[in-house]
Amino acid sequence: MNKKKILVVDDEENIRILFKLGLEEEGYEVELAGSGQEALEKVKNFDFDLITLDIKMPGMSGLETLQEIRNLNKDKHIPVILCTAFEEFKQDFTSWASDDYIVKSHDLTELKRAIERLLVK
Repeated sequence: MNKKKILVVDDEENIRILFKLGLEEEGYEVELAGSGQEALEKVKNFDFDLITLDIKMPGMSGLETLQEIRNLNKDKHIPVILCTAFEEFKQDFTSWASDDYIVKSHDLTELKRAIERLLVK
């Protein structure tokens, strides 16, 4: 069976590494991007089964990146999980274009459950 490919987008390197190690442990193939712009380049060139996306990033925010990802992939829905340290973004209607919303934690249980749920669909 092919490994599911996940793109982790976060401007904090330690978060990218934590997510990569935790998700590879679950058997996923993981690509990393440190900015919205880098994420868009990867989305244009590779097929991903799911994307985790930080909201607060310098330059292009995660919400702007999410809109661009949706525009690039009108014919194919890629599940996107917004991951942020700030719960208040859940009230921002632009975050509703995501498939799930997770408050960041060093414990990846909630993130892993959300990924499993979205990839089973």
